[in-house]
Amino acid sequence: MMSYIASLIVFFLLLFFALSVMRAALRIVPQQQAWVVERLGKYSRTLSPGLNIIVPFIDRVAFRFDTREVPTEVPPQVCISLDNTTLTVDGFLYLQITDPVKAAYGSNNPMNAAMQLAQTTMRSEIGKLHLDQALSSRQILNTAVAASVDEAATNWGIKVLRYEIKDITPPAEILRAMELQITAEREKRAMIARSEGQRQQQINTSEGQRQQEINIADGRRQAEVLRAEGEAKAIELVAAATATAIRRIGESAVTDGGMAALQMQLAKDFIGQWGNLAKQGTSLIVPANLGDVGSIIGTALRMVRAEQPAGAIIPSDTAASPPSASGSRPIPPAPTVPTAG
Repeated sequence: MMSYIASLIVFFLLLFFALSVMRAALRIVPQQQAWVVERLGKYSRTLSPGLNIIVPFIDRVAFRFDTREVPTEVPPQVCISLDNTTLTVDGFLYLQITDPVKAAYGSNNPMNAAMQLAQTTMRSEIGKLHLDQALSSRQILNTAVAASVDEAATNWGIKVLRYEIKDITPPAEILRAMELQITAEREKRAMIARSEGQRQQQINTSEGQRQQEINIADGRRQAEVLRAEGEAKAIELVAAATATAIRRIGESAVTDGGMAALQMQLAKDFIGQWGNLAKQGTSLIVPANLGDVGSIIGTALRMVRAEQPAGAIIPSDTAASPPSASGSRPIPPAPTVPTAG
């Protein structure tokens, strides 16, 4: 019975030892991780993700690295710009382990080494710029720091993906001065914009007035042209009507009794115009033989006869002017006498 129990204890001990050895020999590496194995204190190999077997009591996992991108916060630090202005700068450094062997044996603490290098590089880059340039050149600073750290971190098995500045804080006095400067600049831009608006308004007003005057002048010109055309048309119509009337008078004068009617019309017009002379003006120009009305009418008739065509029948003065009841010949109507105003 005692031998059976001893055998059972030995079996369980052997089983426990076998399980311990198996557990020590089997290693399951998670995804995106790399384990560095040393054999008797010397680098042996790097375990890839999945199930791996090592030699118990001879091999050991010395380093475990996460190969994913790791954001590392860079603590705030005081930097001095080219114009001797102090700035407090902090940021984030994004790193990734690409070579586990170099990360294990290239530096004691590669992450901390990259962070310290980023701080020193930032101080150096800030010292090359003035305050305004440092505040407005974040992308330039980020690129410079990332390139400098990445170049040095190659020996540490680290890849610097990017560097991002979180805050750049000038002193309180500089902040107040910047606020005053910004306020003055905005007021300046507002005054310039206001003056530009007034200038544009004046230009638009003057252009409107100029166009208005041009339109008025063009309207007046067109009105004058239309008025002149109307007057010319009226004169043309009056001339045409006068020519027609004269032609008809001439045609009527060569008919029977036409000259007598013309003589009577001339005498009537002469008497009518002579009666209006004193009403229309104070200065008169009259012929020397004004009392001899018959002579004036005769002269007018002779002018009419002189213009008649050959062969026209023109009544004589005796026929055209029948004697009056007293036996004397009636005085023919005098022509119209113009007045001088």
